[in-house]
Amino acid sequence: MADARPFHWEFTPDPVAREVFRIEGGAPLTGTVQISGSKNAALKLFAAATLTGERCRFTNVPEIEDVRVMAETLRDLGVVVDHPQDNVYEIASGDVEWLFVPLEAAAKMRASFILLGPLLARFGRVIISNPGGDRIGRRPVDLHVDAMRSLGAQIDYRNGYYFATAPGRLRGTEIRFPFVSVMSTENAMLAATLAEGQTVIRPAAQEPEVDDLIAFLQKMGANVERTYPDTIEVNGKRRLRGADHEVIADRIEAATFVVAAAVTGGKVTVERAPCDHLGAFVEVVGRTGVDVSCSSDTIEVDGSSLIDPGFRASDIETAPYPGLATDTQSPISVLLTQSKGTSHVHETIFEDRLEWLAELNRMGADARIIDSRHATITGRTPLVGAEVEIGDLRAGASLILAALAAQGTSTIHGAHHVHRGYENIERKFLDLGARIERVAEGTDSTTS
Repeated sequence: MADARPFHWEFTPDPVAREVFRIEGGAPLTGTVQISGSKNAALKLFAAATLTGERCRFTNVPEIEDVRVMAETLRDLGVVVDHPQDNVYEIASGDVEWLFVPLEAAAKMRASFILLGPLLARFGRVIISNPGGDRIGRRPVDLHVDAMRSLGAQIDYRNGYYFATAPGRLRGTEIRFPFVSVMSTENAMLAATLAEGQTVIRPAAQEPEVDDLIAFLQKMGANVERTYPDTIEVNGKRRLRGADHEVIADRIEAATFVVAAAVTGGKVTVERAPCDHLGAFVEVVGRTGVDVSCSSDTIEVDGSSLIDPGFRASDIETAPYPGLATDTQSPISVLLTQSKGTSHVHETIFEDRLEWLAELNRMGADARIIDSRHATITGRTPLVGAEVEIGDLRAGASLILAALAAQGTSTIHGAHHVHRGYENIERKFLDLGARIERVAEGTDSTTS
């Protein structure tokens, strides 16, 4: 491992350019919007590219902040990352010279921890920081670390960093998680591709992004497959090759625009939408009375029933795929504010992910947080423009939806959170007739 590059165990984050969304609500959205590539898929695919020294090429990569951070993290390791045109990245991990993922990367993006498995498997050692990311409750990495130890790694934790080594090759084993964890499944699978022997992972996450990662690994020559819905089996190879891959569409972005059309009483066609991946979401939205149809890669949304006869209350509960995705809980909560009656929300994945409802209440919603996992939302309540603060990525996008449905002007602080995960979100909303701009905090000049 190289020892010339300086680093600090702790750091003071660079100040973030404070920006706000300014939105004048009350306009029904109409038109067509195209969905970008999946954030959650792209980040894991970039990590998988470090399993080989050969070139990997990715298309349909979203132009978002999290992707930029991951690309810069890989470059700091010595990986060659090229960005020849919009939505295209090429990665070659020939001689990775600096097997150290610093706190700077982890504090910006929790997904940086996905580098643990592939770097450890290929190079036999890595130092990686405890991750950061959105503040939506505890998101421990114990499952990742335990999976690596099961594969034969030696891992010590000190000064906020995991020091991981793998004497010789990692060894295949059976990895049993106490509950379904998406990124733990992915980390274990990436490490197992270069381990000696067979690895069986269960219960394995069933999310479409996991299967997209499997598809890419198979292109690289990995012997990995989902043998049962909750089981992934990997027979390790000594080396993998480079491959080309198109990132799947972002199902969470698609869900966001479906709800945007509904709560504004608009009519929107969502193109390049991963309909096959949105079954639970479409069922919930349809249950409220929204006219939504999914066919091939297009979703048609007609929210005109917002006025007559109105949307209906509905109880929702998040769950691992194929259940209702936790990332769709907050946009659906906005929809429930415009539904007649009392709805119950049960968040089973992340604790404290309901705290953002306090900001929604400032816009006129009637949402009551019962505990860290449960809330009730009573509607229909008219939303009004207000000044609110974004706390995390998905809540930020949902506050935009509330502002679009509200009467009056809203000022939403913390726009940088949304740009972590949504490509050209203002432009897409503008093209649908929204009145939205992103401005520097304290000024009236646009920065987008």
